[in-house]
Amino acid sequence: MAHANATLINYYHLCHRKMWLHAHQIRMEHTSEAVTEGKQLHEHAYPQRAERYREITIDGSKIDFYDPYDKVVHEIKKSDKLEHSHVAQVQFYLYLLRKNGIDGATGLIEYPKPRQTQTVRLEAEDIPVVEEWIRDIERIVDSEQCPGRISKSKCRACSYFDFCYVEESSQ
Repeated sequence: MAHANATLINYYHLCHRKMWLHAHQIRMEHTSEAVTEGKQLHEHAYPQRAERYREITIDGSKIDFYDPYDKVVHEIKKSDKLEHSHVAQVQFYLYLLRKNGIDGATGLIEYPKPRQTQTVRLEAEDIPVVEEWIRDIERIVDSEQCPGRISKSKCRACSYFDFCYVEESSQ
């Protein structure tokens, strides 16, 4: 049985095929300049991070910056626009914290380039939604069949683009 984690939650909201491939250890992120840029941004965007921020791993998901005093999950994203997948990922972190006895935590998505932030909460009505995501991820990942590719403009920036479109580019 598949175990949902924050990466799979994020990919679930972007592309089920990408999620399935990643869950099956088919990783293409090492070939992506966008992923490399995102890692650099993550490491260098906020060098003045307070000492109280901690990296924690909870139920197989790593929260890079958690403030245990104020109970705030900080998530840095490269994109200059708010993506539903970003909110879903932070809600999943909040769900994991709540499930492990940490109530009242909030999230803050930080977009360093446009210097914007987005507050994220997990309300009671969000919990069954997150649990449905988890069940759906497990169902998709446990399938022997890889989901079909989607054709969206964002596919060109995806680290799996060559994998998904190899037959078209070789003709």
